[in-house]
Amino acid sequence: MVALPLLILFILKGTVPQFFSLVAILSLIGLYEFYQMALPGKRLETALAVLSGIPVCLAVWSGNFTWFLLAVTSLVLLFSLLFLFRIENINKSAGNVALLFLGILYVPVLLSHLGLIRELTHGIQWVFLLLVIVMSGDTAAFYTGSAIGRRKLYPLVSPKKSIEGSMGGLAGSLAGTFVARATFFPELSTIDCIATALLLGMLGQLGDLFESMLKRSFGVKDSGKIIPGHGGLLDRLDSILFAAPAAFFYAHYFFKS
Repeated sequence: MVALPLLILFILKGTVPQFFSLVAILSLIGLYEFYQMALPGKRLETALAVLSGIPVCLAVWSGNFTWFLLAVTSLVLLFSLLFLFRIENINKSAGNVALLFLGILYVPVLLSHLGLIRELTHGIQWVFLLLVIVMSGDTAAFYTGSAIGRRKLYPLVSPKKSIEGSMGGLAGSLAGTFVARATFFPELSTIDCIATALLLGMLGQLGDLFESMLKRSFGVKDSGKIIPGHGGLLDRLDSILFAAPAAFFYAHYFFKS
């Protein structure tokens, strides 16, 4: 899978602006996939909404609430008027507008927290820790669920996931966090390890379930085909989207290096 080595390379060797650029590109691809599922056939609206991911990311990274408010307000007005004067089926208009704004909040706003994490003290370690927690949790959940999974976790949304797999995933995230402390992030305390593993691990699983709900609602199996054999980019980022904001706020307000 090319995306993971590329991400690791940008984390280790890239400057903060270069890492921001990568996150912005991922946001645009993720937005495109979202709107292909949510608003098929809405070419103009999709194109403009995808491009709107750039000012949203920039506004978040600016750290200036006024800029963020300006970006969001401008987009609300722009797309409200666009849908108002391009009505095709008035019975679906309100739902389409809501889906468009959901995409903006779901992808670039959440994903842009990766850039905010990179700016922090020990930012590189925090980005890697986030990836370790999510990936070790996903791996442990899969193998635990396959081996001993009996009780369904949420069959309406994801029939194959089990409670045992979910618990195994949290254990995997916890183990991954302590490995991270022992290898590249010794500044983490025991409390940091436990808190981040459980918080980010749980949110990662919920992010996975949320994207599964979206796909079932839209009637698709994968968010896209950009990653052969693995589906779309959103299928790979769903856990990170929910976990990244929590990682940033924990690192910013609670981590004592």
